[in-house]
Amino acid sequence: MASIQTILDRALAGEELTTEEGVLLLQPQPPSVVERIRATADALRQRQVGEVVTYVVNRNINYTNICEQHCSFCAFRRDADQAGAYWTDWDGILAKATDAAERGATEICMQGGLNPAAKVNGSSLAYYCKLLETIRNEFPQLHLHAFSPQEVQFIAREDGLTFRAVLKTLKSAGVGSLPGTAAEVLDDGVRRVLCPEKIDSATWLEIIELAHEVGLPTTSTLLSGHIETPRQQIQHLEQLRHLQQRSLSAHPVAITEFILLPFVGQEAPKPLRRRVGRDQPVLSDALRLTAVARIFLGEWIPHHQPSWVKLGLAGATEALRWGCDDIGGTLMEEHITTMAGAQGGTCMSVEELQGAIESIGRPHQQRTTLYEPAEVCGHREDALLA
Repeated sequence: MASIQTILDRALAGEELTTEEGVLLLQPQPPSVVERIRATADALRQRQVGEVVTYVVNRNINYTNICEQHCSFCAFRRDADQAGAYWTDWDGILAKATDAAERGATEICMQGGLNPAAKVNGSSLAYYCKLLETIRNEFPQLHLHAFSPQEVQFIAREDGLTFRAVLKTLKSAGVGSLPGTAAEVLDDGVRRVLCPEKIDSATWLEIIELAHEVGLPTTSTLLSGHIETPRQQIQHLEQLRHLQQRSLSAHPVAITEFILLPFVGQEAPKPLRRRVGRDQPVLSDALRLTAVARIFLGEWIPHHQPSWVKLGLAGATEALRWGCDDIGGTLMEEHITTMAGAQGGTCMSVEELQGAIESIGRPHQQRTTLYEPAEVCGHREDALLA
């Protein structure tokens, strides 16, 4: 097995790491070695995307928490007749979008529970299309980043459609990109414990790749720090890398970013909480994995983002020194992670995000969902910074 320094030198030379090399980087190491891993990730970040740290002005709309599934990490879902269940009506969706537009958002991110009653004229797809059209008809300038692979599979199952047909219809109705959530860990043994009713790893990969084929960019994620092993973390990253290589060789769009999502277990169902043995993420573990993800994914996925909701703003700011080049979005309203017991908050102002970036001496820039400089008061922000 190569030494840590040899592995890091290979990464700096632009070579792809093997699974075994990635696993070695995640093994317990002295602080001096961990610092070399951090510095390598930071150097690769600077080389691949530069010094500017980006952010997006966006709003989450979690349109319902009524869900047919029972994921073992989820404190958000409810049965329809359960206390705390909600299902936002069309006026409520429009009000949230209006608020977002008035506050300068360029993106709406929509994800929600899998509610079998969510149909229009007996069709699940028609319901999801109406969600999109309710916003797009009034605010065509907003980018709609909506519906995970799990939601795509749910619609296809409910309506007896192919994944491709669902994706093409959603794109026509206004979806601009798909969140790469519901990935959790792309290992079916882990998924049988975490989310036994969810799609399997192969289906998640299939839907993401199909999204690229029909012209929809996606993000990618990893839920870390629960029952998975370092090897399973690296194998997850390896599957993302292979998927990105296939997509980029055949399509004009692919994965735009990688987001590490450290597990928050404070309000998760008790069996998983007992297995994990803690309520909040371990920052040092999240930072090491953040660095290794940058090193392992190489140039294939250039943008990396921490989760300030899960790590807190201070933790997310520190992650900018461990390979991240983006600090995420304003969100304006976040329910899923907050209901799990996350302590990072539900909303960040632009000024708070900018201040966090400035605190580590890096320049900031507002971006669009697809990592173009955003229009600010009719001008591109990169022109304002020139």
